[in-house]
Amino acid sequence: MARAIHVFRSPDRFVAGTVGQPGNRTFYLQAVHDKRVVSVVLEKQQVAVLADRISALLAEIHRRFGTPIPPETDEVKDLNPLITPIDAEFRVGTMGLGWDAEAQNVVIELLAVSDTEFDASVVLDDSEEGPDAVRVFLTPDAAREFAARSQRVIAAGRPLCPLCAEPLDPEGHICVRTNGYRRGAFAGSDDDADF
Repeated sequence: MARAIHVFRSPDRFVAGTVGQPGNRTFYLQAVHDKRVVSVVLEKQQVAVLADRISALLAEIHRRFGTPIPPETDEVKDLNPLITPIDAEFRVGTMGLGWDAEAQNVVIELLAVSDTEFDASVVLDDSEEGPDAVRVFLTPDAAREFAARSQRVIAAGRPLCPLCAEPLDPEGHICVRTNGYRRGAFAGSDDDADF
């Protein structure tokens, strides 16, 4: 069966988002153009790596080609949730990132997890062999916006313990820096809160 490649040359929206409560969130990337919506599911770490690599790619494009690149920012214009219902096309396995010099666009390709091995040449290629894919073309401004929103989505998870920097769970936290001791666990006082 031929692979399905969902191409978005000028998406109205390309964002990272989540479903679920902090500590139990599912991460998605969603591409939207007119009424066409394609969502893929992936890991939090994949979103973080993609956002980081986009920022590095933009810096390299500016250094090599002198292409004007928007400055890094924490401001995010699109804070809207994902479009529902979310029906993921596939789980992302391999990601590709490139620069289309002619169109002056960042190219992101998300390939489905595959049980069969495939040649790396299928990334950013239209060959009939290989896993299903989503390919998105973003202007430098849109790529910077995607990276900024992705960082915000990642940071919106559970707060970090001030001692060990591990995520705090709503039901409590056993901190490795305190050798597993929970403040207030034995005192029975409401004044001593769990970490």
